[in-house]
Amino acid sequence: MPPTLASLVNHSALKLTVRAGEDHLDVPVRWAHVSELADPVPYMEGGELLLITALKLDAEDREAMRRYVRRLVGAGVVGLGFAVGVNYDETPEPLVDACAQEGLPLLEVPRRTPFLAISKAVSAAIAADQYRAVTAGFAAQRELTRQALGAGPEGVLGALAAQVDGWAALYDASGAVVAAAPEWAGRRAARLTAEVERLRERPAPASSVVGGPDHEDRVELHSLGTGRRPRAALAVGTAAALGTAERYAVHSAIALLTLTTERSRSLHAAEQRVGTAVLRMLLAGEPDHARAVAGDLYGALLDAPFRMIVAESASGPAGEQLGELAETVESAAARAGEAVLVVPEGERLVVLAADGGAAVAACTAYAAAREAERARSERARSEQGRADEDGLVVGLSAPTGPSAASAAYKQAEQALSVARRRGRVFVEHEQLAAGSVLPLLADDAVKAFADGLLRALHEHDATGRGDLVASLRAWLSRHGQWDAAAADLGVHRHTLRYRMRRVEEILGRSLDDPDVRMELWLALKATATE
Repeated sequence: MPPTLASLVNHSALKLTVRAGEDHLDVPVRWAHVSELADPVPYMEGGELLLITALKLDAEDREAMRRYVRRLVGAGVVGLGFAVGVNYDETPEPLVDACAQEGLPLLEVPRRTPFLAISKAVSAAIAADQYRAVTAGFAAQRELTRQALGAGPEGVLGALAAQVDGWAALYDASGAVVAAAPEWAGRRAARLTAEVERLRERPAPASSVVGGPDHEDRVELHSLGTGRRPRAALAVGTAAALGTAERYAVHSAIALLTLTTERSRSLHAAEQRVGTAVLRMLLAGEPDHARAVAGDLYGALLDAPFRMIVAESASGPAGEQLGELAETVESAAARAGEAVLVVPEGERLVVLAADGGAAVAACTAYAAAREAERARSERARSEQGRADEDGLVVGLSAPTGPSAASAAYKQAEQALSVARRRGRVFVEHEQLAAGSVLPLLADDAVKAFADGLLRALHEHDATGRGDLVASLRAWLSRHGQWDAAAADLGVHRHTLRYRMRRVEEILGRSLDDPDVRMELWLALKATATE
């Protein structure tokens, strides 16, 4: 530990006597400084033991001493050393009273003790403390390295927690807690997810300190990774600020965990290449070859029903969302112990994930969050008169197996296409099969066809010569039943028959043709959605 006023008083060679401030001797001393200026405050940094002989001070003036001592305390001076036998035979009482009143320790320095001896003692103690810190730091580094080679990240966290007398936690790219030491720290680390998320938004390397009434201790957060986006984060919780030795340990842990992260990144890239090969074999209708290549890495995934996810994005922020989606899915699968196959393809991402598993749930949750974010952005753009921009879209297939992977890929693509047309972020193929075809009529191309098909009827009705559009809708809705449709319209059935003949004449189509009736009904539905 650094030198304190108490350690200097107990130094047998200095022979210092405490005249005031006995209760504040445990304060660390950053340096010993000699100054005979009447106002040395502009040259103080705080933490100094100031040594004086009162050469330019009227130490008998009580008011002057009160002002002098008060300014020293305000500047952060931790102690005052007064040499007797130089300008004063003994320490002046006004100075003693002023120091006692302000709580500033006053040390009386005998004539036979030069100020240089005090400065050397402080310097030697600081150097010894730094040497101990460096030695302890090297020892901590060796222990952390040993744990990294033997026990991996969990071992590093355990050794770091012991070194700082606190706790440590590792977060993955999504901000979830991967490991913590001691075990009880996992719950405390989980409460910092929001702070970790904010740290991830800053370019790496980044760090922040969390503390205050909402937290039981002081926590330092550090991003891990060599890229622009952090790959992970480290949290270190302690009861007080870190000392020099503890700081060495934290920096060593950051370096080791970063190396572990980057090594995992290289292994991940190799796994992705294997995953790409497996996906291509599945889509080519070669499930047996795909299973042989997958081996233990993806074999479990192919033994149970899986879902195919196809995500697509434009460049820019949406492209970043594609990377975030991949990280989210992979992190969720890793925490659940699931196998997941993630294959980036330019502006497209293809994922094979276990049906009902954590990866699919994480994808759905991520898409829902982006959906809400897009809705807010669209409202803001509408208020500012700006057009919407392309963004992330995700399609999810129905559950399938290796032999039907190609069909599942087409299902995911179809769902993605519908999501793009509807302005949605996420569409599941099963929703299309179980839902209605009517929402698809909102497509601009369908509306253009409907407008063109019915335009002549609308123009006829606009002249006031009949109500052909309403009559056609009523007749089709009653499946061609004349009496029922006429009753709905409140007209005679012969009037309705006349109107339907006029419809055929104007359109040049026969209502006896079921395809014509189908097209007209869909056109009426499409225009009704406007």
